[in-house]
Amino acid sequence: MKLPDDMPTGLSIELTPLVRRILAPNPSPFTYSGTQTYVVGRGEVAVIDPGPADEPHIDAILKAVAGETVRYIVCTHTHRDHSPGVIPLKAATGAEVAGCAPLVLEDAGPRADAAFDASYAPDRVLEDGERLVGEGWTLETVATPGHTSNHLCYALVEENATFTGDHIMGWSTTVVSPPDGDMAQYMASLQKLVDREETRFYPAHGEPVEKARRYARGLMGHRKQREGQILRAIDEGLHAIPDMVTKMYSGIDPRLHGAAGRSVLAHLIDLRDRGAVIQKGETWSKTAA
Repeated sequence: MKLPDDMPTGLSIELTPLVRRILAPNPSPFTYSGTQTYVVGRGEVAVIDPGPADEPHIDAILKAVAGETVRYIVCTHTHRDHSPGVIPLKAATGAEVAGCAPLVLEDAGPRADAAFDASYAPDRVLEDGERLVGEGWTLETVATPGHTSNHLCYALVEENATFTGDHIMGWSTTVVSPPDGDMAQYMASLQKLVDREETRFYPAHGEPVEKARRYARGLMGHRKQREGQILRAIDEGLHAIPDMVTKMYSGIDPRLHGAAGRSVLAHLIDLRDRGAVIQKGETWSKTAA
């Protein structure tokens, strides 16, 4: 996969005086150019989402923070493209690991690299609204379940910005994969960010997002459109998820159809819980009017 020229791996790119970005060498149809690790602050720093336990990537992070104190290593969630780098980075820096709760489940999704990281063991689990403070920066925890039940975002108070992990990405919509992924929670978490004041998102995949609240509202609108497509597909006689995916996602890379099917399932479960559809085995129908 060819990476965008302005997103090289292994280099520390300064986005603002408080934020640096280091791209991991794990591009894929699911991760776009790869997982982005962020360094927050100067002198005394926090590292957000150290990424995979890839030696060149960990070396790049350590090079970026050479001569500085890594006070915290912070994770948004525990998919394996985000948190395994905690162990080698903590060993090298002695930093406190603070962030999302551990979560280990069997992953029925289409991505082997996105299974949950069993090695993740934080020193401290952060609660919604809790803050981490360093020299010149403040990170406020924003609980955003949906993509995963343990997903956290982090608002950088001094920049009026939020690190959104996989909850909001800068290049694509987010996969919501049951049983841990939950569409109702995901929509509520999007609304939570809409109701906040931050104006920029720093996603784990893709470029920073300006006009953040409008972007989040657009994602909510997109999910509502997908819900409508699903109900129309059922009306057209498509009752199995693979058939719905073929109809609804005809223009995307076929390698993403499995992930699309997981999100369709999440929508159907939400619709079922709201009484709009019923499930019989592998097929779905609308409830009687």
